[in-house]
Amino acid sequence: MNPAPETPRRTGGDVLVEVMRRHGITTAFGVISIHNLPLVEAVDRDLKFVEMRHEAAAVNAADAFARASGGIGVALTSTGTGAGNAAGSMVEALTAGSRVLHITGQIESEYLAPGRPAASRGVIHEFPAQPQMLEAVSAHASTITDAKEADAELESAIAHIQSAPTGPASVEWPTNLQYLASPDRQRPAECSPRVVAAADPDSIARAADLLAHAKSPLIWLGGGAADAGDAVSALAHRLGAGIFTSNSGRGIVSEADPLVIGNFATTPAARELIADADVMLAVGTHFRSNETASYTLSLPATLIQVDVEPATLGRVYPAEVALAGDALRTVTALAEAIESPSGTDGWRERVEDLRQRVRADLSDYIGGYAEICAAIRSALPARSVIARDVTIPSSQWGNRLLPIYNRATNIFPLGGGIGQGLAMGIGAAHARPEVPTLVMVGDGGLAVHLGELASLAGSGAHVIVMVFNDGGYGVLRNMQEKNGFRRSGVDLHTPRFDLLAASMDMPYRLIQGPGSIADALADAVHRAGPTMIEVDVTALDPTPGAFVPPVHVPTEAHS
Repeated sequence: MNPAPETPRRTGGDVLVEVMRRHGITTAFGVISIHNLPLVEAVDRDLKFVEMRHEAAAVNAADAFARASGGIGVALTSTGTGAGNAAGSMVEALTAGSRVLHITGQIESEYLAPGRPAASRGVIHEFPAQPQMLEAVSAHASTITDAKEADAELESAIAHIQSAPTGPASVEWPTNLQYLASPDRQRPAECSPRVVAAADPDSIARAADLLAHAKSPLIWLGGGAADAGDAVSALAHRLGAGIFTSNSGRGIVSEADPLVIGNFATTPAARELIADADVMLAVGTHFRSNETASYTLSLPATLIQVDVEPATLGRVYPAEVALAGDALRTVTALAEAIESPSGTDGWRERVEDLRQRVRADLSDYIGGYAEICAAIRSALPARSVIARDVTIPSSQWGNRLLPIYNRATNIFPLGGGIGQGLAMGIGAAHARPEVPTLVMVGDGGLAVHLGELASLAGSGAHVIVMVFNDGGYGVLRNMQEKNGFRRSGVDLHTPRFDLLAASMDMPYRLIQGPGSIADALADAVHRAGPTMIEVDVTALDPTPGAFVPPVHVPTEAHS
């Protein structure tokens, strides 16, 4: 008779599992290490642990999981170099305000030098300034210093993650305290997200009066308006207001809505419309440089700005009325305070006409890409996430022309870092396993984390990796050519993607010229598991117009 298996020892991993279950978190992404073994073992046993090949990718996957699910993404990494590897992706999560819980290991607590780094004694794997690094790349960072405080520290981190403005939290957990922590020996923790105060009632009344008397109103949505989509849509239709968005604000109101112009504010036709607008309501946007043509875009003098962060109000464009408060509550209060809006005959029609015109103009300009754009939208379910890396198809038309119906399906590196798209697609696919996820990536961006193809193949997630191959960094190549620079560092050695896919037992299709993308996408959508589709950019027909990033290059020195 075989002896009965011993009851597994309860560790800090069980504390983590209980905290995750308490908040409805089902999945963690990470790289296993001697500095997180108890955590990984417990999550893998009781929940779902997705093995990634690099710590940066683990955080990217957790980030996208959070964006696609609306919940919290968890990333488990090692200490020192492992935590450093994760830092760049934590910057992305911080930039995007993503709800990411990053738990990193740490050397044994008895060796942690007080007042680090000055008192460091050189323990292997030690990085004395790790707390400072984590503070720099996180909205909240802390260290577990007592095994009985693990639950409380994790709950405090989650409360910070969920507090507006949201953002990632990092917790470093010494290895010995991971083993010594036990669920039945934790200090009770009561942590709640911060409550955002309501916007000032007098300012609400003033803004409502301006909107009620507007003859040609516009709305600009940023990512901070994410929870206010229905309220914004209702207000826009009541006012007859056109809706512009930042890239991050896309899909907050479905881009099928006839009043949604979208991420086209800097086009010449849109500038003309904005010049004729008398009031603009901006909700949850920072007016980033790339979406305002480096701040050269002129906005209506009467700007009403809503943001949860008071410091944002009026920082880029002067705000006639500044409303510090939660987007949903503030927009709802504005709508309730508007009794009978004026409106102007013909304004709604101008908005709808512009919406169609800017899309038609871009569709004509991108040549053979237009067929791919249309095929993607036709093939993918509306709930499918489209994870876009930094590449010409993403920057030229993916971030404007490709219709987005729900913000949670529009996942991309908001901070502009290349190479994060594949890992983001993996994370999103685990958040929405019932539908396929599409990853749009260039050959250069995919090469940054080629190892994550193995993570994808191992997980079996339903991800369609669409590689746009132009033999290097096409965006920078175009920038060099336009500005008369020497062509340097942009023509890269590119792998054989058919062989790469075969090595992962991944179905592969090559697209050269028109007429075949729809069938390739249909096959990939209906096949469970990962697929790779390579698009030969040099064979696109008609040839797309060139895309040059909107980066200012000084032409003369100023003293």
